Amino acid sequence: QLQLVESGGGLVQAGGSLRLSCAASGRTFSNYVIAWFRQAPGKEREFVAGITWSTGSTYYADSVKGQFTISRDNAKNTVFLQMDSLKPEDTAVYYCAADSGQIIWRFPKPYDYWGQGTQVTVSS
Repeated sequence: QLQLVESGGGLVQAGGSLRLSCAASGRTFSNYVIAWFRQAPGKEREFVAGITWSTGSTYYADSVKGQFTISRDNAKNTVFLQMDSLKPEDTAVYYCAADSGQIIWRFPKPYDYWGQGTQVTVSS
């Protein structure tokens, strides 16, 4: 059973940076797509970025393109989300999710595995 553990959230001022981590346990990320979603209070969970582990292909939501970077570390079996130039509207709980396959789905339903979430708060 694949388990995901996020870390790296916190409180940061607008314009600052954070790096989120999503570590896998139980299985390796081989043959998985890993994505980051976020959910702000009162809003639906939205896609942020995704990466296909086997090829390294990435995809970003338009709202974070050029601001966030998703990457992977094969040796650590970990996916990162580097978030720069943070804005108050980036405040949300950030979740990593995994789905076996090659398609980076931009909605939550296909993802079978989810982490517990990590809070990111950006103050103005």
